[in-house]
Amino acid sequence: MNASTQGCTTLSSEVTEKMPLVVGVRFRSAGKIYYFDPTGVNDLVVGEWTVVETAQGSEMGRVVLGPHEVDTKEITGKLRPVQRRATAADALEKQRCETRAQEALEQCRAKVAEYRLPMKIVHAEYSFDGKLLLFFFSSEKRVDFRDLVKDLAKVFRTRIELRHIGVRDEARLMGGIGRCGRQVCCSAWLSDFSPVSIKMAKQQGLPLSPMEISGLCGRLLCCLSYENEYYHEVSTRLPKRGKKVDTPQGRGVVKAIRVLKESVAVKLESGETVEVTFQELEDMKSEARKEPQKKTEEKEEEKKEEKKEERAKPKDQTKEQPEAPARKKRRRRRPRRRRPRRQDSSPRSPKDT
Repeated sequence: MNASTQGCTTLSSEVTEKMPLVVGVRFRSAGKIYYFDPTGVNDLVVGEWTVVETAQGSEMGRVVLGPHEVDTKEITGKLRPVQRRATAADALEKQRCETRAQEALEQCRAKVAEYRLPMKIVHAEYSFDGKLLLFFFSSEKRVDFRDLVKDLAKVFRTRIELRHIGVRDEARLMGGIGRCGRQVCCSAWLSDFSPVSIKMAKQQGLPLSPMEISGLCGRLLCCLSYENEYYHEVSTRLPKRGKKVDTPQGRGVVKAIRVLKESVAVKLESGETVEVTFQELEDMKSEARKEPQKKTEEKEEEKKEEKKEERAKPKDQTKEQPEAPARKKRRRRRPRRRRPRRQDSSPRSPKDT
């Protein structure tokens, strides 16, 4: 093994050594996944509850990604450790924290009404060790809640933190039933919000009424982005409305596009409306491409037959040659008469004239 090969081997080993071993933990059912160092508890499996160290203190979360190696670029901030597996006592403590947080939520709402602040308290959470009480609120404008925080700290005797959230995060924390009759995606399983535009609704042929395409948060439905890629792919393959196409029943104009069926509704020249699939349209196009080839082949066959017939004719039957055109007579030019030269070569004087 040469030196260059040894250098590549050591470099690759250093890269693999730098990749840390992590475990993915989620604190809410549809929250983000955070990485922690599972040193000491490398045998964690998906679904187990653990107690981990966070910036706000100890927290209890569920393992959603087992121990695995990740690139250092995927880790943001300091990689904190997993303290231990959660026990039955830890589960009871978590229930107590949730009960206390619900009571604190009612008291905080009463304090907000007392101070007459333009804010809506949405959710409250106690940290697992009880050292932090976090309130989530929504507001359309900036709110000065310094006096409220001081009053809450006196009541609960712990560190208070108020966090401003948007309407989508509010719907995630509050939960509810969507237009489909199921739990809203943001509180059930959706961890990140993807951008949604009105163009997606147009592409899917949905009504553009805000009541029809808005969710509980008042924003566009997140599910508009789920099938947008499929709709875009199929729409590029199918003909657009108003285009003339050839169908097995005849020629017609496209009146409607049915993406899920991958077909179009075509109005024939006879006035009848038929449904034609994408495959049938492709078959008609392929047949139309073959027609010019068939015509050229037929012409070549006709030429071959004509040549065969000419060869089969007897030799004495020759074609009459066309008469040569009459030659035009050239007009003879008359000779030009020359004037006689003057014999007296002496110059004339003015007197002679």
